[in-house]
Amino acid sequence: MFKTRAKYHLGQVVRHRQHPFRGVVFDVDPMFSNTDAWYNAIPEDSRPKKNQPFYHLLAENDQSFYVAYVSEQNLVADYSGEPVDHPDVDDFFGPFENGHYPLQVQLN
Repeated sequence: MFKTRAKYHLGQVVRHRQHPFRGVVFDVDPMFSNTDAWYNAIPEDSRPKKNQPFYHLLAENDQSFYVAYVSEQNLVADYSGEPVDHPDVDDFFGPFENGHYPLQVQLN
């Protein structure tokens, strides 16, 4: 049986290692769980390994808000103390406090 442990938790604010965006974690897959088309669209020399946690983020950059799907190897914790301004944050989480968001919804 394959076991993995996610490094980041729901409500945690993270940054991408290479691209200029940050976001709040709202779901975690223990290993890659997206489509082959999505995976193959990533340049081969940049593709992350599939056998690691992948995070669903309410993401933001200087121009927009979106949902991102990012491998653990491409994330770092964000210690800026700044909230994420994504318009859907309130659908999942309570008010930003002490650098993270508390869950506001019941998960399965």
